[in-house]
Amino acid sequence: MKLIVALALVIVLAAGGAGVYVFSGAYSVAAVPIQRGILEQQLARISDRSVARHAEGIQAPPLTDPAMIRMGAAHYRDMCVTCHGAPGVKPSEIGAGLNPHPPNLVHSAGDMAPAELYWVVKNGIKMTGMPAFGPTHDERELWAMIAFVEQFPRMSPEAYQAAVAAAGPSEEEEHGAPGQPGKPPAAAPHP
Repeated sequence: MKLIVALALVIVLAAGGAGVYVFSGAYSVAAVPIQRGILEQQLARISDRSVARHAEGIQAPPLTDPAMIRMGAAHYRDMCVTCHGAPGVKPSEIGAGLNPHPPNLVHSAGDMAPAELYWVVKNGIKMTGMPAFGPTHDERELWAMIAFVEQFPRMSPEAYQAAVAAAGPSEEEEHGAPGQPGKPPAAAPHP
């Protein structure tokens, strides 16, 4: 009986200590400086295992169709290069400022199976800056991005530039972004 009371007391004290720590604000949530402590290592391991488990059973379609790769080049240029970079292209200031840093897909694309890359692109990863593109893209577009990324291990910077040029104009070039050249935004109706 004394053992059970002692164990309960230890659990209550540990929970109380954890609560004090959490509510004290002592843990810094700042994105800088980047620290590679045990917590970060364990979170990366949890993420890797979660992606592998959830991607089980996903069957990749053939990823070698040139039209699919061209579509993937357009989507990658418009949504991914900012954070991940590309052959001969460094990540932007946005990508460089994320914590954890987005993987450099030029070097790490071959580390994940296509099904795992697809799962990440479709579902995103919590608290990393990696958005879920599943709600905004259909299956064909999602797999096209994977088909394009699968080319990275063999792609030179010149081949990357040629691929994005062949993909056509970006969304911003075609439709214009606020404050940028292109189509002006639609005027709001007057009452």
